[in-house]
Amino acid sequence: MSSALLDVRDVHVSFDGIKVLDGLSLALKPGELRFLIGPNGAGKTTLLDVISGKTRPHGGQVLFDGHHALGTPAYELARLGMGRKFQTPAVFVSLTVRENLEVAGSYRDRGMDLLFPARARVRELLAQILEMTGLGAQADRKAGLLSHGQQQWLEIGMLLMQKPKLLLLDEPVAGLTRAERNRTSDLLHAIRDRCSILIVEHDMAFVRQFDATVTVLHQGRVLVEGPMSLVEADERVLEVYLGRVEDRAA
Repeated sequence: MSSALLDVRDVHVSFDGIKVLDGLSLALKPGELRFLIGPNGAGKTTLLDVISGKTRPHGGQVLFDGHHALGTPAYELARLGMGRKFQTPAVFVSLTVRENLEVAGSYRDRGMDLLFPARARVRELLAQILEMTGLGAQADRKAGLLSHGQQQWLEIGMLLMQKPKLLLLDEPVAGLTRAERNRTSDLLHAIRDRCSILIVEHDMAFVRQFDATVTVLHQGRVLVEGPMSLVEADERVLEVYLGRVEDRAA
């Protein structure tokens, strides 16, 4: 039996006859942080869609924490410990930061439990998340008034309130200032010992801030995999991705 937390095996996805994922396999260990990079159309977001149950592949298997994930509803995957963040922040803009975190922390509650203030276990975790995300001073501010970067951190905090085993993050620093990107790096370094993290990213300067395995996708397949130093020196990667000036981060 696989010891991987996430085990993607020989996954195939086609749209209108075009192969988007072509026999792709990937394994993620418990506690691992991994980056997915590659040119547009390489299949990165589609892979996250397959893992999180948004897209059903035409072939292959996805095992998450020993469970067959394919065909499992997204809410069940969340209860098993999978959290996903899309590129655009999804927060409740009319609620405060604290209320957003409380709602996220009550996702296992039922019926009348939802009508009562956060219990002690949620309040303790909430305080930790506010400190970790740097949003303590914004706790009673409406989420809609936060900056783009702060909303990104809030959504990550909301996922952490659910005590995930795996986080799927799609371009978490897209549109952020340099200072916000650095703050996001600090946040991910702080939480990488709490869960496994799989990140789709185009900002190579951001990726270089981590000691992590990088998986390069091209035409729906794994082109190369290893530390960033190996990836950046690979002639195939330079040809299809990093060698293009417009794909390099400043």
